[in-house]
Amino acid sequence: MKYKICAVFIFIMIFTSSFHANCFAEEKEIYIMKLSGAISAGTASYLKSGIKKASDGNAACLIIELDTPGGNVESMRNIVMAILDSKVPIIVYVSPSGARAASAGVMITNASDIAAMAPGTNIGAAHPVQGGGQEIGKTMSKKITNDMVANAKSIAEKRGRNVKWVEKAIRESVSATETEALDKKIIDIVAKDLDDLIKQVDGRDLGEKGKLNLKGLKRKYVEETLRTKILKTISDPNIAYILMMIGMAGLYFELSHPGAIFPGVIGAISLILAFYASQTLPVNYAGILLIILAIIFFIMEMKITSFGLLSIAGVVSLLIGSLMLFEGSEPGGQLSLKVLLPTLVFVSSFFVVVAGLAFRAQVSKPRTGDKGLIGETGIVKNEIDPEGKVLVHGELWKAIAKDPVKEGVKVKVVGVTNLVLEVEPTD
Repeated sequence: MKYKICAVFIFIMIFTSSFHANCFAEEKEIYIMKLSGAISAGTASYLKSGIKKASDGNAACLIIELDTPGGNVESMRNIVMAILDSKVPIIVYVSPSGARAASAGVMITNASDIAAMAPGTNIGAAHPVQGGGQEIGKTMSKKITNDMVANAKSIAEKRGRNVKWVEKAIRESVSATETEALDKKIIDIVAKDLDDLIKQVDGRDLGEKGKLNLKGLKRKYVEETLRTKILKTISDPNIAYILMMIGMAGLYFELSHPGAIFPGVIGAISLILAFYASQTLPVNYAGILLIILAIIFFIMEMKITSFGLLSIAGVVSLLIGSLMLFEGSEPGGQLSLKVLLPTLVFVSSFFVVVAGLAFRAQVSKPRTGDKGLIGETGIVKNEIDPEGKVLVHGELWKAIAKDPVKEGVKVKVVGVTNLVLEVEPTD
């Protein structure tokens, strides 16, 4: 009887704990993440990881607080696809006051399940430009613009938003304040703060994603990881290019002056970071090969007397490789000439100077050790017949000569064997 009571008691305990665990697992939270600054590969990685965490955590919804001037088109597309594929309801909230959803920010806001803005914010100006703000060539601009318009219109129709305005934002760079955006059905809500936003969206039916029940739920902020912060910083083509040049220069200096250590360490770290960034950028590997070829030319300059021809070949190869390095046509995916030219001039000058110094050191007369004594002159202190003593550089050396040399005669060192100088009279 006692065993039966114990068995029933254990069963009840297991059932109760299992029930409690299931209830706890089903408790939902509101996930919140902040997306600020230019849209890049690092930003896309951060947002996709946030959506995954929200999905794995059975979140009630994910609120993205957005403030961006725009950025890389490819990264923006990745973000938009992640939002559209998300099983968790996505709310994009342009905030705080003074924030904007410009360029790529328009597309991200347009893709959300619920689009909201804070007072004093604006949205628009989505016409594509190159990194640095330059206009794209006419033909390429037309292709990119038409592609973006078709994509944006499709998403706007899916979300039930103002299709005509979205097209104008891309073609004509029009913008709208939060009140204008609400009136024109560009967004769904104007909320003064996060509390107001949650209060307004609570109870909304999102069709396939169900009804939002947010009242009383806890909030969980998705913070950027160190990896995301580093990737956001170095995923800019300009920074990646500078890191690559620093890496090449550091390793080149270490090879030409072994034992310097510090330049080699800095160069290796910079090069690793540059290659890490290249996995998120549209890299043309022909450009990388040309840059490596340039380094080979500079190394050959140290070994071969080419009268500067190898250095010129290295500079030309470095220039062509740099121009070909990033092949992305989208904004933010190209290397800015304002960065490329000064960096190229500085790095090329560095390579040429180091190669020249290394070559000069190789062909110059040794100044230390046994070889450094050859060619030096001295005075015979003890008559050499066949051995004697000579004074060279203020030191007495044992010396030999083919013919006897009297004391006081000036001699020149023509050879050194086991610290014994072979000399001959200077006259």
